[in-house]
Amino acid sequence: MPRKKDDPVANRIELEEQIEEAIVDAAEDAEIELPVEEYSTHRYQFQNAQPSAKRIKKISKELEEAFKDVIVYRNVPFIVFEDVSAKDLAKAFETYPSIIKAVLSSVNVAQRAVRRDLEIDIDTYATKISSDNALSLASYIKPFLPKELAITALLELDRYFWTDKTMRKTKGAWEKKILASIDSHSTLKFKKTKFESGQDKFELDAAYPVKKGEDIEWGVDVKRIESLRDIHKRSDEIINKASKFKAQYPTGKFFAVVYLPFPGQHNNIISRMKGDLIDGLFFAGESDASIDSACSLLVSTMGIAIDEA
Repeated sequence: MPRKKDDPVANRIELEEQIEEAIVDAAEDAEIELPVEEYSTHRYQFQNAQPSAKRIKKISKELEEAFKDVIVYRNVPFIVFEDVSAKDLAKAFETYPSIIKAVLSSVNVAQRAVRRDLEIDIDTYATKISSDNALSLASYIKPFLPKELAITALLELDRYFWTDKTMRKTKGAWEKKILASIDSHSTLKFKKTKFESGQDKFELDAAYPVKKGEDIEWGVDVKRIESLRDIHKRSDEIINKASKFKAQYPTGKFFAVVYLPFPGQHNNIISRMKGDLIDGLFFAGESDASIDSACSLLVSTMGIAIDEA
């Protein structure tokens, strides 16, 4: 039966029916038995992580109560996934690959889950996907797609994960700026590398030299601390890395460049890192001027700054 597009009462009834269906589905999912395999699949993990029927009903009711004075009912397009076959879904993925991330996000599937369960690598933001991979992916997620989902909901999921991806990329770009700035002030060429200490491997955001067989003389750890609750944890990570570095390279020098948007806590970090393990600690913000200033001081402390006289 076609859905009514301009009947608020019918829309309200339809909404309540969808909520009830979600409650029933969640209640059924809560009865899943433990998997026979020792290592569970993403599907099992996803189903077992579903909110309880009680929580769904509570949140639904409280959202309506909290915003009752500003709630409006609109006609929005829904995708009826229960009427979409795996083959049709695969065709949609192949034809419109930009929709893949949003659809996968609706069932909490990321690249790692696909790689683990299907043993294939798929870039969820790629502009192309092969027919075989599209079919494998569609067949994989089809069993736990919701019966139907509003396009507006999928758009919000896509917006959230796109924003998250972009923010992570921005933070990565900040670390690269630190390396570039160190190089611009130094007479030496620094590179990102890894070193081993015992059975553990550690990453250095900037190091010299990095040739195989040569001991690292200068190591720099770049760290962003964006929450007050992470100060102790991140500080301990830097100290631990410095300890492992000095154990592996006794004559090497270890430095840290830290992003900490709480100036009042800078002295706290400095006091925690006093000792012989860390040869220099520098703070840098987002701006190019702040990065340039911190890296200029770092290289000067190392004694390898370019003579600009």
